[in-house]
Amino acid sequence: MNQPWNLEKITYKVIKENFYNVAVLPIGSIEPHNFHLPYGTDAINAQYVAEKMCEKAFEKGAKVLLLPTIPYSVNDNMREFPFAMNIYQNTLNQIITDLIEPIERAGIRKLLILNGHGGNKFEAWQRSMLNKTKVFIAVMDWWAPANKEEKEIFEGGGFHANEMETSVDLVTVPDLVHLEDADNGETNKTRFDAINKGWVIIAPPWHLLTKNTGWGNPKKGTKEKGEKFLNIVIERGSNFIKELSDAKMDNTFPYEE
Repeated sequence: MNQPWNLEKITYKVIKENFYNVAVLPIGSIEPHNFHLPYGTDAINAQYVAEKMCEKAFEKGAKVLLLPTIPYSVNDNMREFPFAMNIYQNTLNQIITDLIEPIERAGIRKLLILNGHGGNKFEAWQRSMLNKTKVFIAVMDWWAPANKEEKEIFEGGGFHANEMETSVDLVTVPDLVHLEDADNGETNKTRFDAINKGWVIIAPPWHLLTKNTGWGNPKKGTKEKGEKFLNIVIERGSNFIKELSDAKMDNTFPYEE
């Protein structure tokens, strides 16, 4: 299949024949996901969504180039679980900073980081890069375009190996989902009402928060729910990529004049 928007699958000849002004960089994670989803869930789904968004945006006329997925993320709060592969936020920031150099040298001035892991936080790094590169840096959690619909489609709640992630995996890697092995994703409350209600934020040690790494009941996950959710995400994400590709980078970009 011809994919002139996918750097991993094209040649230098294709690069020389095309012009790109938006790069998309997916970031995943390698960590346990309850008993029923693969360790690579975050990387698999970030790459799947990025591929579909870029393909659709390219078909709409976007000059977009998909970069290979970074598979590792910040997992320090999962250190008690085997093979929760951790790189620290400063390390991840530096990796992306290094990658921006060849992106900028190639003439691309717009970068979309498609984040696939809730433990990554890029806000401070984005601010620090404002005067260090000519590349405009945007960050999108891949599921964010359908945040509202997520609550309508899924009823299991939670944030990790939950009904949403299970349903998405049933689309992206159905042969790797073992729903019969899943526990109910219950989590433990803290001793403090303010933390339980979200007034106070902590970094929860995952082995104390969860029973088997899952947060949210996955058992009502289905392929149909996953497809419905992904269709919304991909359509809205591809529209943003097309708009970003078309936008003129003038003195007030990205704001209106």
